[in-house]
Amino acid sequence: LSNSYGDKQAALQDAKRKKGGNLTTVDLNDVLEEKVVKNLKIFDTEYLKTVFVAVSKSQVEVFENEIYVLGGELVGYGGPDWSGMPHGLGQPQNFGSQVDRHQKKGSPVVPGSLEKVMEDNDSVLYTVTVLKGMYEAGYYEGEEFVAGTKIDLLEAFSKILREKRYSVRENFTYDPSQQGKSAMKMEQLQVEVDNMRSGLTRWCKTHYGEAFVAWMHIKVIRVFVESVLRYGLPVDFTAVLYKVASGKEVMLVNALDKAFGETVKGDDDPDEEEYHDFVLIKFEP
Repeated sequence: LSNSYGDKQAALQDAKRKKGGNLTTVDLNDVLEEKVVKNLKIFDTEYLKTVFVAVSKSQVEVFENEIYVLGGELVGYGGPDWSGMPHGLGQPQNFGSQVDRHQKKGSPVVPGSLEKVMEDNDSVLYTVTVLKGMYEAGYYEGEEFVAGTKIDLLEAFSKILREKRYSVRENFTYDPSQQGKSAMKMEQLQVEVDNMRSGLTRWCKTHYGEAFVAWMHIKVIRVFVESVLRYGLPVDFTAVLYKVASGKEVMLVNALDKAFGETVKGDDDPDEEEYHDFVLIKFEP
């Protein structure tokens, strides 16, 4: 029950953080207007993906200047130049694994795709369109053909943005029907947290007495055992429970030492426990 309550409370705090946060954390469906989104060029095709990026206002100038060169080592744009050698068109050495695509590299960002969407007091939201991936051609190793592979450029580019401390709003897809749903979800979470808190409080009140009695039994057993170990058999000692007012603990221990013996404490080790001529066990319920 306590674990479930903790999970719900963490989810509620996360929802409150997103609702009260800036463009790096807030649910974009709650702040983007439909007319604004309609004017944006958003792509989600087999080859292109438009991502939303939130940038701190202190980084805006740098971001706008470098966005088209970020990830300049990710994409290989090299290939056969058919215009320069039309006689070799279609020849085996001019395609597939025979072509070094990485002889010319560049960024996966589509030129001219950067668009400013909106801003708040702390940050600015942009959209930028990037290549989703790149195919590396297969090749033969002797008689065996090794299939080609597809490289995920989107994930690699997002990593570069995060390293630059730009916030990539990953897995976001604008859905006007979702507007206001985060507020409803937060209200529902609040109700669930309140209900679970009430249930947990009732459970604690019910079981506190049993837990306290068990705890006291353990303390009594410890007093008995330590007294036997110290004074030996037959059992001949008296156990007393003192309830001490706050700040009076030292006065009580001093009074007991004066009545029953002296306190002995190791000189070399400051962390060594005090030894009394009587068994003393302290606890705070």
